[in-house]
Amino acid sequence: MKKKSEKQIMTANRLGDGAVVYLAADDEWVLSLHDAEVAESEEAATRLEERAGLAMKQQKIVGPYLFAVTVSERGISPVSQREIIRAAGPTVGTDLPETTPLR
Repeated sequence: MKKKSEKQIMTANRLGDGAVVYLAADDEWVLSLHDAEVAESEEAATRLEERAGLAMKQQKIVGPYLFAVTVSERGISPVSQREIIRAAGPTVGTDLPETTPLR
């Protein structure tokens, strides 16, 4: 269950190539976690969900969901191990193009 003070980011997979992407403030789906829009309230998180729903209908992305992050002077960091791994990029398939570099 999400805590009320928890900051969140919307993530999904890009439909064309399966890359891990994040929803930015300009409604673009970006590869870098640090370019994502951070929702700092339940209302902002709801707006991210609505915008992701529209992108799904437009067949840009698949499987969108919110996840918790911390924000510091060093940037944005995922809270869960799953999202740390997803942000770092593929763990197998060294012949695959770099899709989600952790910067």
